[in-house]
Amino acid sequence: MEHRRSPGHDHWFYESQTRPHTSATAPLVPEAAHIDDRFLLGLQQEASALQPLLQHFQPVLQAARDLSHTLLPDAVSTSLTHTLTLYDRLSTALTVAQVAGVQRLCNHYSARLNPLPGPDSSRESNNRLTQITQYARQLAMQPELITASSISALDAVGLTEPDIVTLNQLVGYVSYQARVVAALQAMMGLPVRWIPGVTPPTDADAVLFSQAAAWQHALKPVELRYASADQLAAVTFCQGMAGLDDAVWLLVHDAQALYGWATLRQRLEAYGGEEEQLAQAVSARVLGCRRQFAQLANGWRTRLLHDVDQASDDSLTQQVIALSAQLTRLPERFSAAHLQPLLNAGWGSERLFTLMQAVAFASWQDRLLMALGEAR
Repeated sequence: MEHRRSPGHDHWFYESQTRPHTSATAPLVPEAAHIDDRFLLGLQQEASALQPLLQHFQPVLQAARDLSHTLLPDAVSTSLTHTLTLYDRLSTALTVAQVAGVQRLCNHYSARLNPLPGPDSSRESNNRLTQITQYARQLAMQPELITASSISALDAVGLTEPDIVTLNQLVGYVSYQARVVAALQAMMGLPVRWIPGVTPPTDADAVLFSQAAAWQHALKPVELRYASADQLAAVTFCQGMAGLDDAVWLLVHDAQALYGWATLRQRLEAYGGEEEQLAQAVSARVLGCRRQFAQLANGWRTRLLHDVDQASDDSLTQQVIALSAQLTRLPERFSAAHLQPLLNAGWGSERLFTLMQAVAFASWQDRLLMALGEAR
């Protein structure tokens, strides 16, 4: 498969996030808003050669579709404790899609956002949306830079604890979606879009991993005595999941998102193995998730900390690491060329897609745990 790329600037749709709703202009691809599968966004219909693969992973893909309707539904009812509007959610999704640089996502979220009325023109509303957007962009681009002050800034503009948990789940979900879509587009041999002058963020500083990986709540967790029936059900469902004991009572501020996220994780784990564990360790190293890196790196810790791009002397293992690092760092530039070494080594499509889904999910999980449990 040849590595094709084309220059372009049409990833960036700032107008639909900043314009007053009274002067709305049509999105570039308005039909992108009307699509049945809001996770793969039409790829399933285009990828005729991949139908057996997609059918094999149908339980995972269905869980991902369900999460789209949970986090980005057609309508949202707000309350005193849940203030994120549909505009807030879609604007955040578009911001993350822009950071990932995956055009298919930008088209979809821009088209859905465009007809919605924006927030009022008060200073408070402007500050609120600006803070949400800045936080989402930072978490999507360089999660290691999220601090306790970043969380406090969201609180200062009126976001509640459930809002902040939902916002982090939303950023994680679109980060995951972007990488699954990028992976499938690479498997289809579609050309990548090259943005001139875009410099990818650097990997997390190795010094970061010398600090303890102990969980520290960024927000006040839900207390058992105040938990709703839905929250108790979500917590019960998560029992026994590795690494969630400390996090679950904080994540359950959004019980539906937690239940959906845990369902997706459970279904993905049915396909995983040692290669997927290494891939997720690479993601944690690149992004700076101390907790996941400590749990997953094992004998790879020293080598991955020294140089991800030359961590293994075994060429096949290094190709697994290289693919994982590329998909974590730059989904917009992920292409068929990155799959070719493993295809040449005899990997089939199911094995490849399993690996790439593990990387994509790690991009969500790492961001979620870093923001809500490692921010200092």
